[in-house]
Amino acid sequence: MEFVTYETEGAVAVVTINRPKALNALNSQVLEELEATFDAINLDEIRAVVLTGAGDKSFVAGADIGEMSTLTKAEGEAFGKKGNDIFRKIETFPIPVIAAINGFALGGGCEISMSCDIRICSENAMFGQPEVGLGITPGFGGTQRLARLVSPGMAKQMIYAARNIKADEAYRIGLVNAVYPLEELMPAAKKLAATIAQNAPIAVRNCKKAINEGLEVDMDQAIVIEEKLFGDCFETEDQKAGMGNFLEKDKEKKLKVVPFQNK
Repeated sequence: MEFVTYETEGAVAVVTINRPKALNALNSQVLEELEATFDAINLDEIRAVVLTGAGDKSFVAGADIGEMSTLTKAEGEAFGKKGNDIFRKIETFPIPVIAAINGFALGGGCEISMSCDIRICSENAMFGQPEVGLGITPGFGGTQRLARLVSPGMAKQMIYAARNIKADEAYRIGLVNAVYPLEELMPAAKKLAATIAQNAPIAVRNCKKAINEGLEVDMDQAIVIEEKLFGDCFETEDQKAGMGNFLEKDKEKKLKVVPFQNK
């Protein structure tokens, strides 16, 4: 891997887009390396993933304009499909993916962050879909995910006007969950990932699947999806251990209660 690094800390994996001289811009090679990295993650050992960019200026500044500038219509559509396929893979990845956004998240950078389950960012982060200023539309899911995550009106304003927003506004409109000083971002992302990793893995995976699939259908169909995934958790070792531990602790707690005596 030339542009993507992979590290593990216990049950947490850290995937870093490592092309800082180009502000971690996405070209075909980066996309291919990202896909190969996610394909190689051992889901028996890893329970949560943190995705970030190298350096302290940029998460991902966008897709590589130099590569895109000479594309034909057919090549442009194929490039969009390549990006969409890997971003959809991240979005539907069996375990949670946390985007630790350390600077610019523009164009493809904003789009890849939106394919993650949770987004947290540094105070110097900047978000936007500036594509119309280049004569194109967002091509890696930006027109679809942004409208779903914030609101259609806010998404249209950002996209039509090619308007970038700072971290505080991204937090205000619900695009990110939290904002941290830059030096605290990765520790916070790893702590959140480790907290998730401590919970029952089958249950966490089923929760992700239920939320993602439920959002794509009406409520009557969504609750059926939840019922099936809820039932799927039973008879697993996780469920037996989790409920067994709870009942044991509850029993011990009751034994320690001293009855009130009215003297």
